[in-house]
Amino acid sequence: MRPLNKQTAPKAERTERIIQFGEGNFLRAFVDWIIYNMNEKADFNSSVVVVQPIEKGMVDMLNGQDCLYHVNLQGLDKGEVVNSLTRIDVISRALNPYSQFDEYMKLAEQPEMRFVISNTTEAGIAFDPACKLDDAPCSSYPGKLTQLLYHRFKTFNGDPTKGLIIFPCELIFLNGHHLKDCIRKYIQLWNLGEEFSKWFEEACGVYATLVDRIVPGFPRKDIAAIQEKLQYEDNLVVQAEIFHLWVIEAPQEVAKEFPADKAGLNVLFVPSEAPYHERKVTLLNGPHTVLSPVAYLAGLNIVREACQHEVIGKYINKVMFEELMETLNLPKDELKKFAEDVLERFNNPFVDHQVTSIMLNSFPKYQTRDLPGLKTYLERKGELPKGLVLGLAAIITYYKGGVRADGAEIVPNDAPEIMQLLSDLWATGCTKEVTEGVLAAESIWGENLNNIPGLADAVKGYLDAIQEKGMMEVVKSIL
Repeated sequence: MRPLNKQTAPKAERTERIIQFGEGNFLRAFVDWIIYNMNEKADFNSSVVVVQPIEKGMVDMLNGQDCLYHVNLQGLDKGEVVNSLTRIDVISRALNPYSQFDEYMKLAEQPEMRFVISNTTEAGIAFDPACKLDDAPCSSYPGKLTQLLYHRFKTFNGDPTKGLIIFPCELIFLNGHHLKDCIRKYIQLWNLGEEFSKWFEEACGVYATLVDRIVPGFPRKDIAAIQEKLQYEDNLVVQAEIFHLWVIEAPQEVAKEFPADKAGLNVLFVPSEAPYHERKVTLLNGPHTVLSPVAYLAGLNIVREACQHEVIGKYINKVMFEELMETLNLPKDELKKFAEDVLERFNNPFVDHQVTSIMLNSFPKYQTRDLPGLKTYLERKGELPKGLVLGLAAIITYYKGGVRADGAEIVPNDAPEIMQLLSDLWATGCTKEVTEGVLAAESIWGENLNNIPGLADAVKGYLDAIQEKGMMEVVKSIL
């Protein structure tokens, strides 16, 4: 079997136009895969320089393979099973700024550089006042980026055409706004001057983004078969689902410079990221949160099994299409397409997604993902959404613990104070007390949910019915 490098596999030489902070699975299977497709189909003709954002990382492994690796996409595409392998050749080189600081700073001197893309984990976009301009490098990602921008400003004497377009991909809402705020704080802290501040505000753009693709990462169990198929010893294979979505809150002139649409990619440039964030939280995370306890208490363990089950599958569809979708403000056909894509992702034959892994911290999840939909539905329709209310009753039942009808253990997992509250309430043996106690817990909900008309009675009714008839029969009763 051949090693994977420039000697054994072709690698295109392209202009370095993108600096990427982060070398993990997600960026390689998402951003670099997108850039590969833009190079192939839209004549983007750009390569990426990877910068390792923390001291220990993977740049040595990447450079050991001349930054070549394969992406293995697995899943359903319009009902067809796909299991493809694509060799990605867009990364020109990978740097560790902790040992190659000068080389890192020289990136700012390359006139063709235009984009910065990052994924430094949710904790990466943070302002650390201990960082100094002359650190080699700053420990924080925004600090490193400010060092680079300032050097670029000085190198090109404040040339407005040499600004950079910055797309953070960290999984926090309005990531671009947070990053911009951190950079402004460093400009102030380090006294970098009015001129630089003006150049940053006018010549550069920091844009909020929403990214969506499940990336399981390195395929440990399949790697021998994949390498056999490739006939290469690739130790950086990364597995991902078919679905991808990148929503970028930026004007159309930025879109022209980043022509993902010409490559047929699901990359949207929009005036506001917020409705898309809400759509994802509501139509992907929302059903996940309620289907898990309902499915588990009905005797099912895997998300895909739940979707394909004749009763629980109908329940999931009801929650998505009849309840949650009715609470969103984007065009109906757009929402329907997204919801169908979500169901296809839930049905991925390559992923055995355990419902119990989704059950961790269910109450806070319900509060952010499902409660807003429940309230909006009640407001718009004048009645409570049965599927969402049953989902809440299922979480409360799951948190009682014990064993399932088939003898499988029920092991809830949440903050200690929530666990204690549920244990105390269930110890009363009274479903009315359980219901009212959970709904009154302002530490969970930020309010008293007993004030929502009809909610306490509905939840109590479902708790009683689940105890008496079992989950499957209760689900049938609301379909």
